[in-house]
Amino acid sequence: MEQTIRYELIHECKQTGARRGVIYTPHGTIQTPIFMPVGTQATVKSMTPEELKEEVEAQIILANTYHLYLRPGNKLVREAGGLHEFMRWDRPILTDSGGFQVFSLGDLRTISEEGVTFQSHLDGSTHVFTPESVMEIEEDLGADIIMAFDECCPYPSTYEYTKNSMERTTRWAIRCKKAHTTVEKQGLFGIIQGGFYPDLRKKSAEDLIQLDLPGYAIGGISVGEPKEKFLEILRYTTPLMPKDKPRYLMGVGTPDYLIEAAKAGIDMCDCVLPTRIARNGTAMTSTRKSCCKKCNV
Repeated sequence: MEQTIRYELIHECKQTGARRGVIYTPHGTIQTPIFMPVGTQATVKSMTPEELKEEVEAQIILANTYHLYLRPGNKLVREAGGLHEFMRWDRPILTDSGGFQVFSLGDLRTISEEGVTFQSHLDGSTHVFTPESVMEIEEDLGADIIMAFDECCPYPSTYEYTKNSMERTTRWAIRCKKAHTTVEKQGLFGIIQGGFYPDLRKKSAEDLIQLDLPGYAIGGISVGEPKEKFLEILRYTTPLMPKDKPRYLMGVGTPDYLIEAAKAGIDMCDCVLPTRIARNGTAMTSTRKSCCKKCNV
């Protein structure tokens, strides 16, 4: 069966590995490299869809499975016609799997082979995410690109803990692929884990590539480690990813990290940072000068 998400490589720099391409999705094409604004609960806060299109020129936005599952609920979104109708957004959408949000809950979650039991940050109620339930939620939401459920290791973590976590993530990806029923509408991406151990990153990439998914992501970096550690794993892992499929670096949004990602050959990045700091009065500019006479930032 032809994969829903396709990637076309337009040009690649032989010196750095940086590349330009096009991702084809059911809701349009995406010119890469691309930064994806985050609409955590089906909206990029303080911005309308028209502003995102006309002023930001966003080609794709990201929504969060964990938050949408809790509120307003994936079944309600499905009844509304999926995220595209619910958001009034006719361009591509990506949903994450909730793995990072569950990781962020700390003592409010318990990880087992079956999945993750966690307490809602809203009301303390108990919930369970498994690879199968996450696939059901993401299929209800209806994004063009959906992510496999993974375990994100904290930094630092021991080799043994990271190895067990990485292997579990691979087993969960296999279960996600088996549970994924909307192959003709949604592309499932796998997430390479392995912490800050190159051999584990290599093993994770090799095993996930065997699943022949339409795209792959690097997860578990930009989680509080020193920048040199981030760059080491980014530059080591990216060349391990297929050249003929999209490469996604999760959770990166500062200008220096975005540039490093593009130089390494990454196609997609996302982060809440740009819109979050904008809502609090900070603007990113190309000159480090004030964006206007009033703000003097």
